[in-house]
Amino acid sequence: MMGGGKFSSFFVVFVLLVGSGSGIGVNWGTQSTHPLSPSKVVKMLKDNGIQKVKLFDADAGILDALKKSGIQVMVGIPNDMLYTLANSVEAAEKWVSKNVSKHVSSGGVDIRYVAVGNEPFLSTYNGSFEATTLPALQNIQAALTKSGLSKRVKVTVPLNADVYQSSSEKPSDGGFRPDINNVMLQIVKFLNNNGAPFTVNIYPFISLYADPNFPVDYAFFNGYQPAINDNGRNYDNVFDANHDTLVWALQKNGFGNLPIIVGEIGWPTDGDRNANLQYAQRFNQGFMSRYMSGKGTPMRPGPIDAYLFSLIDEDAKSIQPGNFERHWGMFYFDAQPKYQLNLGSARGNGLVGASGVDHLAKKWCVLKPSANLNDDQLAPSVAYACQNADCTSLGYGTSCGNLDVHGNISYAFNSYYQINDQMDSACKFPSLSMITDKDPSVGDCKFRIMIQTDSAELHGKVGYLTTVLCFFVLLLFCNPWF
Repeated sequence: MMGGGKFSSFFVVFVLLVGSGSGIGVNWGTQSTHPLSPSKVVKMLKDNGIQKVKLFDADAGILDALKKSGIQVMVGIPNDMLYTLANSVEAAEKWVSKNVSKHVSSGGVDIRYVAVGNEPFLSTYNGSFEATTLPALQNIQAALTKSGLSKRVKVTVPLNADVYQSSSEKPSDGGFRPDINNVMLQIVKFLNNNGAPFTVNIYPFISLYADPNFPVDYAFFNGYQPAINDNGRNYDNVFDANHDTLVWALQKNGFGNLPIIVGEIGWPTDGDRNANLQYAQRFNQGFMSRYMSGKGTPMRPGPIDAYLFSLIDEDAKSIQPGNFERHWGMFYFDAQPKYQLNLGSARGNGLVGASGVDHLAKKWCVLKPSANLNDDQLAPSVAYACQNADCTSLGYGTSCGNLDVHGNISYAFNSYYQINDQMDSACKFPSLSMITDKDPSVGDCKFRIMIQTDSAELHGKVGYLTTVLCFFVLLLFCNPWF
């Protein structure tokens, strides 16, 4: 089966316009414990020469920050709103009025797309949104038409690449997934009739993650051999093959010219043995070189419209799909670049991080040297810290995979301490933890310091109360290990 994607969060995509073709984008997720202020992010977009932005919700604060920025915008509708919008034209009209018309008419925000749902037909959703996606799409389109915006603002549905498949390794054997074939054809016809694009998320990393026998080099853009020969068309990387499987599915049903947007494509940097800085830089730069060449794919020569995933790491994302979910960013949570990447701008090969981002004090929470590793409180304390913080950099093949037992425990304690804004009460693991001003980082394993954000004061107060209650009053009930 050709396909594969990922669970997505609500996020923003920014795009660099290269030449006269479509823009390259980078998803900016907002599921973070300490999100950067929208104004700082918008400045970073502009500093990187970004001219388009895509929201996977319609956050008023972000839209306000985008006013008169010169950045084109895609707003989004989360899956949990599809039912309401599918069953009420009035609800769709109110949503468009509040989240599109208001911002366009205010003279501020250049909205171009509405993304209705996000990967709603993902196979793991077990059909939850199959009955509501198309009606919601139709009602939003009707609301845009009524508001007089339908020529300016187009609808789309970002879909996971698992909505199509091939019966062989050849793209020409591609077709839509049998269980959703009928609704897919209805959606494709609707998009075509309204001059709207088909949006798909393609993840070569997932192909590698899901199949230990998948050839590593086929995931990249270095000319894997032997290439797959599909009736004279050669495929030496999985992106081209995956993309053209969709093209064939469309073509076989009479929609061979429907525009395609690659809504998400990228590579994570941690949380799995194949998720690292080297692979991420190799993949994203390889894709960017392909993009800037305007080569396209064997079935669709010419410029590709695509959005890299993602902008900034998100430490509050669900890790149900895998620990790598919190590490897709080209930038760390503090908006500092992870590696060099040429996006094709006049600014050269370097990504420009956000300015004006302040960190907390240089101090860490670690395991006491005198702590007893046989202490009955140790295992539940570590479990509690990881459950309420981020330990996805620990484990086989990860950036901190070579830490010893003391290092693993210290990493967990420090993550909890930092997420709770270095409150003293967040380093009160009974007889186990201590605060130090000596950086415990080892090699590529970084014990990071949290940033100061607008929400830090409130977060700190909440964290303080939660920590005190859980550790000193309700440990028995708050801790899953008891």
